[in-house]
Amino acid sequence: MSDKIEKSAVLKAPVSRVWKALTDHEEFGAWFRAKLENPFVPGETARGRIAYPGYEHLKFELHVVAVEPERLFSFTWHPYAIDPDVDYTDEAQTLVEFRLTPQDGGTLLTVTESGFDKVPKERRFEAFRMNEQGWTIQVENIRQHVDDAA
Repeated sequence: MSDKIEKSAVLKAPVSRVWKALTDHEEFGAWFRAKLENPFVPGETARGRIAYPGYEHLKFELHVVAVEPERLFSFTWHPYAIDPDVDYTDEAQTLVEFRLTPQDGGTLLTVTESGFDKVPKERRFEAFRMNEQGWTIQVENIRQHVDDAA
């Protein structure tokens, strides 16, 4: 098993549009299916709830690491932290990076999640497997979100 997941896609929308979809917390929530209570600010934690049917009871938290306009948005979180009876606070978090590169009138979006080797062994394989599938879906979600508006 690898320590990281990487997904890439060329989106028809310009970098500025993709950037807004990534970094505006309400737009992010629309395609990611999360209801966030506060905007993304480097060094702060954004909180809310999952909005995906069947998972609405789950908290959603991410710690914003970097916001480099129209180039890099990154955060850390607890991957596949879906058991409401488990306190994940002391577990290591993975790093999620969204990198944007202009390409042929659109945007090359590269999503990388790394640090799975630090996830507790008993959760590592399932967290990696589920997030690998999840990022495939989320890249398609953002594609539809920004391409529909392009």
